Amino acid sequence: MSEEILMNITPMESRVALVENGVLQEIYVERARSRGIVGNIYKGKVVRVLPGMQAAFVDIGLERAAFIHASEIAPRQESRHEKNEETQERPIYELVHEGQSLVVQVTKDPLGTKGARLTTHISIPARYLVHMPKNNHVGISLRIEDVEERERLRQLVESCLGGDSSGGAGAGGFILRTAAEGIGEDEVRADILFLRRLWETIEENIKESKAPANVYEDLPLHLRTMRDLVNPNIEKIRIDSRETFEKVSKFVKKLVPEIDGRVEYYPGERPIFDLFGVEDEINKALSRKVQLKSGGYLIIDQTEAMTTIDVNTGAFVGHRNLEETIFKTNLEAAVAIARQLRLRNLGGIIIIDFIDMEDPEHQRQVQRAFEKAMEQDHAKTNFTGVSELGLVEMTRKRTRESLENVLCEPCPTCEGRGSLKTAETVCYEIFREILRAVRAYDGDSYMVLASESVIDRLLDEESNNVADLEEFIQKPIRFQVEPIYTQEQFDVVLV
Repeated sequence: MSEEILMNITPMESRVALVENGVLQEIYVERARSRGIVGNIYKGKVVRVLPGMQAAFVDIGLERAAFIHASEIAPRQESRHEKNEETQERPIYELVHEGQSLVVQVTKDPLGTKGARLTTHISIPARYLVHMPKNNHVGISLRIEDVEERERLRQLVESCLGGDSSGGAGAGGFILRTAAEGIGEDEVRADILFLRRLWETIEENIKESKAPANVYEDLPLHLRTMRDLVNPNIEKIRIDSRETFEKVSKFVKKLVPEIDGRVEYYPGERPIFDLFGVEDEINKALSRKVQLKSGGYLIIDQTEAMTTIDVNTGAFVGHRNLEETIFKTNLEAAVAIARQLRLRNLGGIIIIDFIDMEDPEHQRQVQRAFEKAMEQDHAKTNFTGVSELGLVEMTRKRTRESLENVLCEPCPTCEGRGSLKTAETVCYEIFREILRAVRAYDGDSYMVLASESVIDRLLDEESNNVADLEEFIQKPIRFQVEPIYTQEQFDVVLV
């Protein structure tokens, strides 16, 4: 599999596209005015403790207070070998109190009306290792599946820590990231040294700061990309900003020297996202409907509670029989859905309604194809299997807003409902409003102000009803088009 990373940088906005075999798979957007805060470390102040929810609100200097659950709070005198289960059982009021300063890290950006999610289990990532200052455990990413390689990496880290996984009192623990597969002792030592120095700097900032304060900010998007997304499959990293190219090149030479020759500055006149078709794919990813090559299609609906995906055969009629047509549509949909989840960054609960299949073997093959396609996903996913109604239920970890929520806002006309009252419905509402006005006020005549579509219907299809109403109320009714009114808006005024 060949992969490329494209970076489109402007002073207002940074965008990064991950392209696999010429097809856009993931898009990351970071705006200067609203940078994500996942990974940032704050010295916060507890403003409210909620025993009933086993949680607390913490002021970290944002517009809304952030939220922390008891399970995410380490005890004040944490034993290095204390089990996390014991921590979770302790009541929240034994762990924190109002007015207390608390060093926390953001695990989820504020989403919609919800504040940021926090933890006191601090972790700081580098290229190959993640440092956990308050935990002396040495762990290895589950994506590194080779048993011998896992053991080699574990011994390598313990050797660099002096033969003891704790590395001495208060040294902190480490997790080996997926990118660590195949690395040697020099890379491990460099990461350990870098992370420990960084944590010392953060500790100094914590001592000198008064809550609420930001004591550590994660890297900007273009450097996070080099740390988190770069792997041996990446063939090219193209950047359309000379300044950002130079910053990335310095970062790469220092931390990822093996890909130094793959970073390129793109000076072309044509925008880089246009050249590689990324702009079109982003626009398609904002649509509710996703067309499949066979003629079938997906309908994707995001709601507050969950995301639902419906698979339809559409124009695909197949060549053999109905069951075969459904099977082929579902197989194609499984791969397309995996891509859409990554591209749109859909998270939380996801319900997929594949077309019903009679053959159990077809059901198993579609599920296997979907799970295999999801293996490329960087986000943590969990499948609960097929429900009694034949729905595939899954969860996908969400740490940042979906693409739609970053780029769009609810429609002011329908207020996010996705539908409008028909002109006919609005006409009948106007009739009822006129009757109310007649009972409440005495006027010589009435003026209806509404959108063009509604006025046209009142003067055409509803003209007989208007005449009957005028006769009933014994008053004339006049109409006026208001160009700025939406189809649902209207006013009835006395004249």
